[in-house]
Amino acid sequence: MQVLAITMGDASGIGPEIIAKFFAAGVSTPAIVIGDAGCLERTVHALRLPLKIRAIVSPSEGTSETGTIDVLSLSNLPADLPLGKVDARSGQAAYDYIVSAIDFARKGEIAGIVTAPIHKEAFKAAGITYPGHTEILADRSGTSDFAMMLANEELRVILVTIHVSIRAVPDLITKARVLKTIQLAHAACLAYDIAEPRIAVAGLNPHAGEGGLFGHEDEAEIAPAIREAQTLGMKVSGPYAGDTVFMRARRGEFDIVVAQYHDQGLIPVKYMGIEQGVNVTIGLPFIRTSVDHGTAFDIAGQGIADASSLAYAFEQARLLQKVAAR
Repeated sequence: MQVLAITMGDASGIGPEIIAKFFAAGVSTPAIVIGDAGCLERTVHALRLPLKIRAIVSPSEGTSETGTIDVLSLSNLPADLPLGKVDARSGQAAYDYIVSAIDFARKGEIAGIVTAPIHKEAFKAAGITYPGHTEILADRSGTSDFAMMLANEELRVILVTIHVSIRAVPDLITKARVLKTIQLAHAACLAYDIAEPRIAVAGLNPHAGEGGLFGHEDEAEIAPAIREAQTLGMKVSGPYAGDTVFMRARRGEFDIVVAQYHDQGLIPVKYMGIEQGVNVTIGLPFIRTSVDHGTAFDIAGQGIADASSLAYAFEQARLLQKVAAR
């Protein structure tokens, strides 16, 4: 099976720690890390894990030999790099890991990418203007139709808008954008081997606008997008009130929910626990999953970070890879 690449994320956060713990727990299929060999070596030593770091120069060298982390090292971060603090060096290195992974994926040298967390302020300190992973992945791969999906064992949520302010959201809720996201939701479910996806669309306003009493977007933009998607053969319904649709999906009524903005969709998923959560970028020409948490600067270097979300993200990437290969 073709190798998956794990990007190390921000070295000042918990990325190196959760990667080391993930490999210490045993990886049964080929995986490499794109990151910093020295940083991982120091992390393994600090955690007293029975692992060795092996430097490689191409993804094809990855073997997932038990007790070994194969690292394609792209940086040489100093041993005294401060943990738990924004540092431009960590931001630049994290960006370089992502870009390299995207290029390998586009060339078919890796099956997909699993990303450890980045820190947006560290990006800014390094002069990088992207607001997050999703936008880098889309831009670098030349993808125009893409969306962020958060999922766990009980709920899948895909977003119409992502990293924008609440003030900007209503103007971005257009029929075209909502329809595109419904189509991506359908594609996401097919990628998970769901033959006839049941798609629910959340409204933007309270009570999905209450017939226009609380805003016009639900009737003017969201509902027409749903009707057009139905004419295209998709099993989609809504708009539903945002305060109940996620509960209904969790109970099994829907396979995925289209949420209109970042926190509307992510709060329900994350409230159920980040340990079994995964972030999947839909629409890319390759697989990309990610942990469902941030850099956790408050606990960086303390040895108490939980690698469960990384393990789940890796597992989901493998699942998507297997479905795609059928």
